[in-house]
Amino acid sequence: MFIDEAIIRIKAGGGGNGCMAFRREKFVPRGGPSGGDGGRGGDIIMESSERHNTLVHFRFNPEHNGERGRHGEGSNCTGRDGESVILKVPVGTIVYDQATGEKVYDFASPDERMIVAHGGRGGRGNQHFATSTHQAPREHELGKPGEERVLRLELKLLADVALVGYPNVGKSTLISRVSAARPKIADYPFTTLQPNLGVVTIGEAPHEESFVVADIPGLIEGAHIGTGLGIQFLRHIERTRVLAHLIDVSDSSGRPDPVKDFSVIMGELKSFGAELEKKPMIAIASKLDSVNPDKLAKLRKHCKKIKLDLYEISAVTGEGVQKLKYALGKRVADIRAGVYVEPRSALRKKASVRAKKAKTETRRIPKRVGFKKRKSG
Repeated sequence: MFIDEAIIRIKAGGGGNGCMAFRREKFVPRGGPSGGDGGRGGDIIMESSERHNTLVHFRFNPEHNGERGRHGEGSNCTGRDGESVILKVPVGTIVYDQATGEKVYDFASPDERMIVAHGGRGGRGNQHFATSTHQAPREHELGKPGEERVLRLELKLLADVALVGYPNVGKSTLISRVSAARPKIADYPFTTLQPNLGVVTIGEAPHEESFVVADIPGLIEGAHIGTGLGIQFLRHIERTRVLAHLIDVSDSSGRPDPVKDFSVIMGELKSFGAELEKKPMIAIASKLDSVNPDKLAKLRKHCKKIKLDLYEISAVTGEGVQKLKYALGKRVADIRAGVYVEPRSALRKKASVRAKKAKTETRRIPKRVGFKKRKSG
């Protein structure tokens, strides 16, 4: 079960109470106060782990409490501190405070630790209240309660490449071809109901390079208003470096215009509101084994017009897949190294030229308006 959201209630352990005691020992006259301090309460700690890839363990266990500190004892014995509770979360989890909506922490790397609720301080024993004029104090402190919070956990998968497109365009088949991932593959829409991750390796040892590919459930027109599976899974591609947009160029989809398919998916990405449509993108013409030449020619023309790289593949026969793997790997490597420069599409270039022209254009004033004849007195 893939769970990417959870709400949990946490409470750190309270501190132990301070002790009120007096030392009574043979041959020790006027022993005085000897009450020990209470132990500190246990913290609630979150740690990112690569062994977890979902939040399902929080769905069925939403409450977590730290251990209370032990009370102080006589003979100046301090109570034992409470055990801290460590909660493992997948890498890519973002923690929010449910009450305020404030982001508490973003676990972007493995083995990161964050104390999300601090344990209470232990109370002081009566030994701390003795003075020269108050030699037998009976005052002692109670332990402080631990922090209590309600947290909302949101998982955003960390991947280098995200496969997006209509349902049944070959995303799951492609990820099973280029990686060891084995998602469900069938000939009906919305086969993929949750994101799937796969590691792609290119090159030969010892110069191998790898990157992570995410198979995102299919989008359809109106997904931003809840049609189909909606756009709830698009949060998982906010952190991806490259989008691989698959377009079906066969007749199996029943949609006659591949350019419209491309535009619809771009519109849904834009409707999500995280500037996903501005990410580096590669267009992929899929199902080349049963291609419609007219649809492929139309898609080629459109990609050339907007200056978008187009790769033609068949995930079933393997045609063009190896070339696509290396193209994706090179693009990911360039972005990681900070040397990638995205080519400006024709549409963006045209819009920017218009804006620049409108900004710099000056209005010409006729001479008869700017230079009027002075009236003779």
